[in-house]
Amino acid sequence: MKLHELSDNDGATKKRKRVGRGPGSGTGKMGGRGIKGQKSRSGVAIKGYEGGQMPLYQRLPKRGFNKPNRKAYAVVNLGLIQKFVDAGKIDASAAITEDALIASGLVRRKKDGIRVLAKGDVTGKLNIEVTGASKSAIEAVSKAGGSLTVTASVAETSEA
Repeated sequence: MKLHELSDNDGATKKRKRVGRGPGSGTGKMGGRGIKGQKSRSGVAIKGYEGGQMPLYQRLPKRGFNKPNRKAYAVVNLGLIQKFVDAGKIDASAAITEDALIASGLVRRKKDGIRVLAKGDVTGKLNIEVTGASKSAIEAVSKAGGSLTVTASVAETSEA
């Protein structure tokens, strides 16, 4: 096999359509756009246009609300924290803080804080300090003999 013997598979490449290149090309003169009309003109975008009829996206009811200042938490499951402790990536003897979770690579970034959820099992005694946690996660850690403290951030205390 030599470089000049290499070629694409049949049907792998397709030549692009060169529009408006004379009558012999098959797409000359009007370039496959037909005669007159809105779509024959340049610079026309007909996305949701339905010929003057009320468009479908306007006929459908609008529901819901997206809170503009909502808090986005980085979510961590208890099972993952235990897995990282077992692997030796997190030191269980010291308090497991948000910075320790980021340093271990379990969480990429803090966002508005880290929230712990109760998926997975906790076998060892863990001392966790995070911004948020579910009630079931707090119960699971305390049942294993550890403690899960939720630290109130500065923004939350000023709202109350």
